[in-house]
Amino acid sequence: MTKTDFRTVYLEELTRVAPDIDPADVGDDDHIQDDLELDSMDVLNLVAALFERLGVNIPESEYEEIATPGLAVAYLARKVGAGD
Repeated sequence: MTKTDFRTVYLEELTRVAPDIDPADVGDDDHIQDDLELDSMDVLNLVAALFERLGVNIPESEYEEIATPGLAVAYLARKVGAGD
C-alpha cells in the first residue's frame, strides 16, 4: 500500500465513525479530537475499524500516533510494513 492508500483508508474509516466530517476538508494536521471534535468513543471506534480493515493493533498508549491523518499515515505504513 502507498501512503495515499493509507490516507484514503484512514479517512474512509474516520467518516464512517463521524459521518458529518467531509474528507475533502480534512487536512494532514487536523487533530481528530481537537479540530474534528471526535470524542473518546469515536476514537475507540476508529481504532477498531482500522484494526478490522488493516489488521493493525493500536494500543491505547499509541493513540496519539493516529491523532492526525499525517501521523496516522506514517504510523500505519510502519505497522503494516512490520506486520504488526
